[in-house]
Order: sequence, then C-alpha cells, then structure tokens
Amino acid sequence: MPLHLGPFVRWRSGLVLTWICLFSSGFTFIGGEHAATVTHPLPAAFSDLLPHFLLEPDDVYIVKNKPVTLTCRSTPATQIYFKCNSEWVHQDQHLIERDVDPATGLPVMQVKIDISRQQVEKIFGLEDYWCQCVAWSTTGTQKSQKAYVRIAYLRKNFEEEPLGKEVALDQEVLLRCHPPEGVPAAEVEWQRNEGLIDPKTDPNFFITVDHNLIIKQARLADTGNYTCVAKNIVARRKSSSATVIVYVNGGWSTWATWSACSAICGRGWQKRSRSCTNPTPLNGGTSCESQSVQKSACTATCPVDGGWSEWSKWSPCGADCTMWRSRECTQPTPSTSGKDCQGLDLQSLNCTSEQCPQSKYHHLSASGAEDVALYVGIVAVALCLTLLLIVLVLVYRRKKEGLDADVADSSILTTGFQPMGIKPTKPENSHLLTIQPDLTTTTTSYQGTLRSRHEVAGKFSMSNGPLLEPLPNGSHTLHNGKLPSDPNDFMNRLSSQTYFKTLPRDNINTSYGTFNFLGGRLTLPNTGISLLIPPEAIPRGKIYEIYLTIQKKEDMRLPLAGCQTLLSPVVSCGPPGVVLTRPVILTMDHCSDACLENWAIRLKKQSYEGTWEDVLQLGEEVFSEPYYCQLEAETCRVFTEQLGRFALVGESLSMAAAKRLKLLLFAPAYCSTLEYNIRIYCMDDTQDLLKEVMQMERQMGGRLIDEPHVLLFKDSYHNLRLSIHDMPQAHWRSKLLTGYQEIPFYHIWSGSQQTLHCTFTLERQSLSTCDLTCTLCVWQVEGEGQSFTLDFNISKDIRPLDSDFLLMDNCTPALAGPSAFQIPYLIRQKICSSLDTPCPNGADWRLLAQRLKLDRHMSFFASKASPTSVILDLWETQHFHSGNLNQLAAVMAEIGKQEAMIFLVSDGEC
Repeated sequence: MPLHLGPFVRWRSGLVLTWICLFSSGFTFIGGEHAATVTHPLPAAFSDLLPHFLLEPDDVYIVKNKPVTLTCRSTPATQIYFKCNSEWVHQDQHLIERDVDPATGLPVMQVKIDISRQQVEKIFGLEDYWCQCVAWSTTGTQKSQKAYVRIAYLRKNFEEEPLGKEVALDQEVLLRCHPPEGVPAAEVEWQRNEGLIDPKTDPNFFITVDHNLIIKQARLADTGNYTCVAKNIVARRKSSSATVIVYVNGGWSTWATWSACSAICGRGWQKRSRSCTNPTPLNGGTSCESQSVQKSACTATCPVDGGWSEWSKWSPCGADCTMWRSRECTQPTPSTSGKDCQGLDLQSLNCTSEQCPQSKYHHLSASGAEDVALYVGIVAVALCLTLLLIVLVLVYRRKKEGLDADVADSSILTTGFQPMGIKPTKPENSHLLTIQPDLTTTTTSYQGTLRSRHEVAGKFSMSNGPLLEPLPNGSHTLHNGKLPSDPNDFMNRLSSQTYFKTLPRDNINTSYGTFNFLGGRLTLPNTGISLLIPPEAIPRGKIYEIYLTIQKKEDMRLPLAGCQTLLSPVVSCGPPGVVLTRPVILTMDHCSDACLENWAIRLKKQSYEGTWEDVLQLGEEVFSEPYYCQLEAETCRVFTEQLGRFALVGESLSMAAAKRLKLLLFAPAYCSTLEYNIRIYCMDDTQDLLKEVMQMERQMGGRLIDEPHVLLFKDSYHNLRLSIHDMPQAHWRSKLLTGYQEIPFYHIWSGSQQTLHCTFTLERQSLSTCDLTCTLCVWQVEGEGQSFTLDFNISKDIRPLDSDFLLMDNCTPALAGPSAFQIPYLIRQKICSSLDTPCPNGADWRLLAQRLKLDRHMSFFASKASPTSVILDLWETQHFHSGNLNQLAAVMAEIGKQEAMIFLVSDGEC
C-alpha cells in the first residue's frame, strides 16, 4: 500500500519520530487524508542498520528544453524520497525500483525523478535549484549530497577577441582571448589556419590559465590566421580571426671583392656590391638601408711599349765578307703588358777587306745583278699603278651612272624641288638590305621651299651671306620610294623573315616608310615613340624600307634579375643589318625618377639569337661604341648606328630609387543597376601604356572619372594598397570584405604586366541615387601615399574631362625627306660647315651646344665627324612639334653667325 507523506512538511519533529516508530512496528497510521503503510519490513538481522547510499545525485545541466533525471540508490532502505529546494517532491513524480543485493541479502531501493526547465526557471535568479534524496530504514534516516540543477547556455559574443599583429622573427607574441559567458564555463582551444594548436606536440605554444595564447619565439611558419574557440555542452563559438605576420628584416651580405679598374691606363673607377640577402626581407620586413653598390676611384698603371735604342757601330768586316750591328729594346723597356719592339735587333751587310781578296770581283758582279733587278721592279710598279687607275675610273663612272639624278640646274633656294620622273635602277649591294624595297612604281618628288614649315610673322630681305652663295642653274630633285599601299602586304613580307616572326601583326602600333639619303621620321602617335633618320644617315644611292613598332611586354619577357625593372617599352626598329653612316635617334618614354645616383640604368638590345645583351650603361658610355643615350626627365633618346630591338632596364642601387606610376580611375559611362564598379589602373608612367588603357576602356564603355595622378613607387619590397573611404553610408556601401585591396610589389616593380588594376564594387541603396562622394587612398605599405577626393554624378557627367584630351598627337606616322625636319637641308649643311671648324674665340659647335643646354653631352658630340649635325639632330627630336626656328636663329645670332637670319627669309626674298 502506498505511503502518503503529505503531512511531513507540516508536522513537528516529534511527530516525525512517531511516524518512524510506527514504520518499524509495522502499523498503519492514518492522519487526516494521508496514510503511511509499511509493506516491506526489514529482516530482524538488519533492523539496526542505517541506510547508506550506493548512488547519490550529481550536478546536472539542462540543455535547451530537455529535462534531466536525478537518481538515488540506497541500502538497506524502506523508503527514499527527494527534496528540492527544501520542499518534498510528490510521490507521483518518483520512479521506484526495488531489489535485493545477492551478496548481502540486503534490500536495495533506487528512486528517479525528472526535473524540467520550467521547474528550474520558477526560482531562477533567487537561488540555485538543488535537490537531495532522503533514505529511511528502521533505525533512522540519511541525506544525500545536494545536486544542483542549472540551465546551460553560452553567449555569442566574446568578451575579448584576439587582435592581429605584425611581429619580427623570434619575438614573443601574446594573443588575448576572453571567452563568452556560459554555464558551464566554456573550455577554450586555439586554432591556426583552422588547425588545432596542441602545446604538447609543439612546445613553442603556451595557453595560459586565463585562455591567452603565447608564441614564445615567432617563426616564419607561425604566420597565419589565429582563432580562439570556446565551447561547452550547449554550443561552440569562434572568435574573429587574428592575422599574425612574422616578418624578417633584411640584412646585408658581406661585400664582394672589388672589380678590376675600368681604365686600362690612368684614372678610372672600380666597384663592389652586396645584396640584401642575409637575410632576405620577407612578409613586409624592412629592406636594407644604405647602398648596395660602392664605387671607388682607381688609377691603373699605363702600359709602356718598348722602344729601340740607337744602332751600335758596324763591326769590322769578317772573314765571310760580312759586318754586323745591333740594337736593344731598352728605350724604354716594355712594362705593364706593353708591346715589345717590332723589327730586327741585328743587321748584317756585305763588305770588302784584305781578308776577302776576291771580294772586289764578286762585288762588281753582284752590283750588276742588283741594278737589273731594280729596273725590272720599277717597270712592274708603273704597270700596276696604271692598271689600278684605269679600274678606279671605270668604277667611278659606273657608280655615277647608277646614282639618282642629283644637282642639275637652277638654285634650290629659288626653284625648290622640281618633279622629275625617273625610274630608279636597282641599288647595288642589295644584299645588305634584309627586305627589298618596293620600287615598282614611279618615284615621287617633293615640291616646296627651304623655309621653315611654320609661318613666320616678319620677313626680311638680305643679301647673300656665306650660307647663301648662288648655286649654278639647275634643278634639285628628291626621289623617295613610294610607301606600300597595302599595310598588310608590308607586314606579311616583313614577318616572312626569320628574325621578324615575333613582330606584332597589328597596324595600330606600327609605322613604316621608304627613305633615302635625305632621311625622314617615323612616329607612333600617342606613344611618345619616334625614330629620326637624319640626312646622310642612309648612304647615297641606297633606299631602305624601315619600320618602327612596339612589342607587347607579355610577348617579350626580358630576363630581369635582382632589383632590375623594365623602365621603358620594348621598341623594335629595323630591319637590322642595314648600313648607316650616321646614328639615328630613337625616342621613347621611361618611368624612372631620373636620379642616376639611385639607379644603374642599362640599354639592352636583342641579338639575332634572341638573347638580350647590355650595350650601354648610362654614365659609363664609351664614345667609340655605336650607342649613346640621353636621359631626360620623362624621355630617353637613343643614338644608334644599328637598328634592332631595344629596351631600357634599371637596377636600383638603394631604397630611394623610385618608379613613376600613373593612376587612372574609370567607371561605367552608363549604369542601370544598383552595383557600380570603379576600376583603378596602376601602370608605368609611359604614353604607350596610357594609350593602351584608354583604347581598352573605350571598348568596355568606360569613362575617366578623374584626372590621371602620378605616384612614386619605391624599391622597398612593400606592396601597394588601395582603399575607398568617406562614402555617404545612407546611400552607398562597399561590397569589399576587407578594408583595402593590395597589389603585390613584384607585379609592379617587374614592369612586365601592363594593365594592373583593382576594382571596387559599390552598391547604392536605390536607383535614384546618382551622386557619389568618396575618398580614394593609395599608399605603399610603410611609405608615402596620396588621397584623392571624388565627387561626381554617375548618370551625367557635366565636366569637360574626357579621355580623348590625353590623346592629342595627330602627327603623320611617316614623313620622308625635307618635310620631316624643321631646318631645310641645304641650310643645315651650311650651318654645319660654318660651326664644325674650331674657332679660336669659341664661336663654334661647342658654343651652340652650350646655348641649347646640351653641353653635358659635349664629349659625345666631339667624337663625331660633324658635331654640329648631331646637335641639330638632337634639336630636331626635341622640338619637332613645338620647335621655333626663330629661337634657333636667335641662338645663332648670339654665337655671331649672321647666317641664322636665313630662317626668316620668305619665298619671294630668296
């Protein structure tokens, strides 16, 4: 019969003892509405034993809405009931199981109750919810330990999350983590790149009691994303990742040995180098400071060539009728790899004496034979000279007949160039031309005067000066080969040769023309690239078909090593192998900061085999070589006597070396969606790349939204970062997941990738939002940067800014003859003849170079047969678009050459 314990909670302790006595006597007591019945009295042998617990309830946690079960087991026990928070649990909520211990025969009772979340929440916040069980036997009662029942949870937000750091190698790193609040308290573990960190297997890691992670000595392998993970029986939470970058600061290697002295004789220089590889900078570590190359002056002992001493006196006549004399190579003696004396050190001569009684007879017979041989030799030499003279006359006449008509009748100053239809003969030595010119059509003639191509406001009459001597009556004709009518035909003929198979097939970046001794000019519009062919550079009687083109950098990989970078476009002019009598001038842009103390800049040329060779280093030019380079702020002018494929390569000597980058900002011209893309191009500051990006964006339907900006990018191994800030948050938001975008350092420094760009995707809140205001920041990590403010309307741009304003060069790609030059041909010749001759008072080509601010190239000009002509060639390349002959005339007047006034003479006054 069940036992009702309802009155227990209201009766006094004496009554409870009365109940227990009744239980032990086996009686039934009924109080009010409740009754207690003892149906299983203990055997008499165990009636004096107190109950003890075989299983006591433990602390438990309620997860979500799942109830928990508390269990209690005791022996010997007649009854077991649970009390929770000092209140008895109703017997209907107990699950009772009875058993007998087979070893002792004692009765065993087990009771279970279920606790729900609602029961715990009724007193939640007042005190902890606890339960304990009470066991009865005939001797007395026992209470178990209290079991606390708690609702388990784990909050989402960490109280402190780890922060990313950049640390040096071997430095200690501390990453803090305070997990979210939870019941039970969360356990913490750390992950690196999603992998569990176990301090037992890697003692370099240590997790403190307050859950912080310590990296004792940072290693390169420790670079990664670190995450703090908190977990309990309810949930598992991850903190935001903290990026730890372990960087290595660069260190210098030891100096290499000094190079040999550059001078063979006298004062020169020698250098030694070191590299920033001990260790190499990594992960944004600082590069080595100071210079990687040292130069030192040196003096080389000059080689001394040997010289002969005076001949000694003749020896007495010997028995063999011979006397001797000698000399020695002692004035001076050869030293320091000098040359030995050339010639004999011993001479002999026949003689007569008393010891040669028959020498007189022999002398007479020998003299007769020698005279006959002398006369025969003289006759033979005379015949040879006569035959040679006849051959020279015949060769001269044949060449004269094969040349084009030259100076014929009237003065060129009064009649200009008159047309004359002459079918040119096939040029001799045609094997020197890689590509045969197209001479199937009748040649054309140039009509015009020898004035400047620009109109002159004032006209002055003047008498004939030294440069205006009247010429014999006749006509001057200029025959230029006809340009190929079909560009594709020219490119197909060109690419059929083995060397030219790598030339680009597009006609946009290629110019070509046919030229003779009067020269001309090839230009690639809007690229800053041109080729000036000065007069007399092509031998008279020769006609060359010459081309000029840009090579795509992705198709033409230059072997760059170390700190080397491509500073210019790769330009081809040719065909290679043509014979030039004077250097032509190749003009192209470069993107260095033009500080030669920070650079070692070399001109590279590709050979027939495809290898790239250094043909020139700026500042160390050898004037006897066929190459020379003039470096200006943004332009490079290459003087070369050999056509081919050229590029300018720079090697930084210090971290101060910088390249000029051009930043271009583009966006769609029309936008009908919520997304809006801004493209930012970071490229070398050369006109050819600007043209390429402009053409590509025009095809994509983009428009330029801000003026181009120039940024100096230093050789510091640091990447370039770009970010957008200060957008109106109510109307725009960025879809970029990180705070900035980054372009790797090497991608920019190598110069081999033409169109590097980043795209920022923005999203407007509604289609009616058209005004966009933001700030663009561009900076090199740990370096200087720039910020630009953008404020425009994406649907309508009323500003006059347009990409076309950057492409205003509409010059003719090919100009042949006098139309390619500012200075008329005959006047140029007279200026050269007037200034080439050294003048005692210095009024010669040297003063002209000084007045034109070209005196830093004086040694190069002096090495040429006509220094004035080279100066005028350089002036032509610098002032082709903006040249003013009046300014040149003023310079000539300052020098004291009144011939300069000829530039102002009009047609009628000539």
